[in-house]
Amino acid sequence: MNPPAYDSDNPFAKILRGEIPCKKVHEDEHALAFHDIRPQAPVHVLVIPKGAYVDMDDFGKRASEAEIAGFFRAVAAAARKLGLVRPGYRFLANHGPDAHQEVFHFHVHIFGGRDLGGMIRRQE
Repeated sequence: MNPPAYDSDNPFAKILRGEIPCKKVHEDEHALAFHDIRPQAPVHVLVIPKGAYVDMDDFGKRASEAEIAGFFRAVAAAARKLGLVRPGYRFLANHGPDAHQEVFHFHVHIFGGRDLGGMIRRQE
C-alpha cells in the first residue's frame, strides 16, 4: 500500500509556516525540534525535517544527503540541549498504519527524563 500524498495542511507543515505555535528546542536550516503537546514521558520532543516528506521511506528516497545528515544532527543537538545524552534517551519514528503514524510528515520522537523500560513487549 502506498503512503498518502503529502498534505501541506498537516499540523507539522502549519508549525513550520508559523501558523501553529510550538515550544522550540532546536531549529536550523534542515529541521525543527519542539515539545510534544501530549507528552508521553517527562521529556517528549518531536523533530521534523523542513522538507515535505510523508514518512521515513519518502525521506530516505527523496531527501538530499545534506538534508539527511542535517536532520540527524538536529536530533542529536536537541538531545544535547535537553540534557539527555548522559542519562539516555530513545528516539522513535512511526512509519505507516501498523506503527500508528498519526501525522504524515516524517518526524521522530525523542523520549527521556526517566527510565523508559524495554523496547516493546513480546507477544507469545
